[in-house]
Amino acid sequence: MAGWAFRNFSVGFTGATAVRVAAAMGLAASLSGCLGYEGVINRGAIVDQRKAEQVKPGMAAPQVMQLLGTPSTTSTIGGDAWYYVSQRIERSLAFMPQNITDQRVLAVYFDKSRKVTRVADYGMEDGKPVDFLSRTTPVAGPDYHLIQSLLAKVSL
Repeated sequence: MAGWAFRNFSVGFTGATAVRVAAAMGLAASLSGCLGYEGVINRGAIVDQRKAEQVKPGMAAPQVMQLLGTPSTTSTIGGDAWYYVSQRIERSLAFMPQNITDQRVLAVYFDKSRKVTRVADYGMEDGKPVDFLSRTTPVAGPDYHLIQSLLAKVSL
């Protein structure tokens, strides 16, 4: 039945009209990927501010986990702390460069008995930007190029 409808539908088009319809369908298909794009991407732990304010010094670690959920990461050096890391990125269109508009770290510090000692909320203003994709690795000693190092090993 569907083949019959398609045959009758396509018979009425002339060459130029068929090209226009095909172009319109191609344009609609390519733009359909932009539908539903909000321009805002939230990454990491989305912590409700009201729940974060309920965490008080003296509260036990299981109570904190019940309120805030599993932390993004925990400290391994210099005491016990849980970190809830989040980032908000905005861009006007899906293929445009992204802009970091908010970056937060909620840190919950514990004592040896796993009771909260303090809570800190760090934002972008408290840190400095770090370029994770610098694509360079610092090395100790002089900076040799590949050919220089090969010639140094081959020289007599």
